[in-house]
Amino acid sequence: MPENQKDSIQLNKTPLDALHRELGAKMVPFAGYDMPVQYPMGVLKEHLHTRTNAGLFDVSHMGQAFLKGDGAVDAFESLVPGDYQIMPVGKTRYTVLLNNKGCIMDDLMATRIDGGLYIVVNAACKDADFAHIKVKTAGKAELEILEDRALLAIQGPKAGEVVARLSPETADMTFMTFAEVTIAGIACFATRSGYSGEDGFEISVPANQATELAKKLLSEPEVEAIGLGARDSLRLEAGLCLYGHDIDTTTTPVEADLKWAINKRRREEKNFPGANIIMDQIENGTERLRVGIKPEGRAPAREGTEIQDNNGNTIGTITSGGFGPSVDGPVAMGYVKTDFSAEGTELKLIVRGKAIAARVVKMPFTPHRYRIKK
Repeated sequence: MPENQKDSIQLNKTPLDALHRELGAKMVPFAGYDMPVQYPMGVLKEHLHTRTNAGLFDVSHMGQAFLKGDGAVDAFESLVPGDYQIMPVGKTRYTVLLNNKGCIMDDLMATRIDGGLYIVVNAACKDADFAHIKVKTAGKAELEILEDRALLAIQGPKAGEVVARLSPETADMTFMTFAEVTIAGIACFATRSGYSGEDGFEISVPANQATELAKKLLSEPEVEAIGLGARDSLRLEAGLCLYGHDIDTTTTPVEADLKWAINKRRREEKNFPGANIIMDQIENGTERLRVGIKPEGRAPAREGTEIQDNNGNTIGTITSGGFGPSVDGPVAMGYVKTDFSAEGTELKLIVRGKAIAARVVKMPFTPHRYRIKK
């Protein structure tokens, strides 16, 4: 985007804006915010550093809120297909907000806390999400939007030991658990999760202490600042959806290969939005399905690339694609007609007018390395 056009758009800034500029970040508009897409290290090195050490991401543009009250869990379950009644306090679960057609309004993380839920939603959807949740839970729960908090993500195989060095109480936390902790003397909410496929934490911190915490984390020898460019390539290699690209209000969880997010009790009760449509898809299948795709050669297939069968018939579209630094080659995901979704199926990708050979592969492209409870 030209600088004069960028300057004409009023962008929000995160509490770490000045630090990004101090660190030499290249800033770009993203979801209404001025965000760092990369630092002087560059996207490729940032990606590989996160896979081998620890990377620090500013995700303060995302929406944070509490949903409180005796009826909070029941009210929230009326909007999503996840089972939160059975979850103990301190556990986190991925889920999706559904509309009445069973399609995805957003994907999010929700954690059981004393008196309700702690919710983190995507930046581009947060205003619509919170308005929807507030209206749909009115009289049953109270939504408290946390405007005064920043959100940091530290990801990578060294992330756990870095955070434990500054907060010993986090050492025993495992994947998808939450705790109120003190990190480098700062009171935080920490969830052992992230969106890179690596071990790590998402850390909610008071906005006025975010820069202090970020600098303390960056002062650790294993940690480097990482931008949105590497965040995208990391999540793509991990086979994780990006809302607005791989999932949106035209896709159901079943089509998106997210039916694991529809828990057993909820399937039995069929009392979430679009349940009849979704359960019919679980039982009878769908016309299309999200799959992993591995192009041959070195040329990446970007979002919007047409997918054909070997006879030249259009059978789908790439929704995310690029170069995977960890696999040293192109990777992609997209939707194909279900008859062509089996692992190993040969495909053709139309890149710059030329057909490139590809095949359906199992995701993730790189193994997940979460700290799972044994």
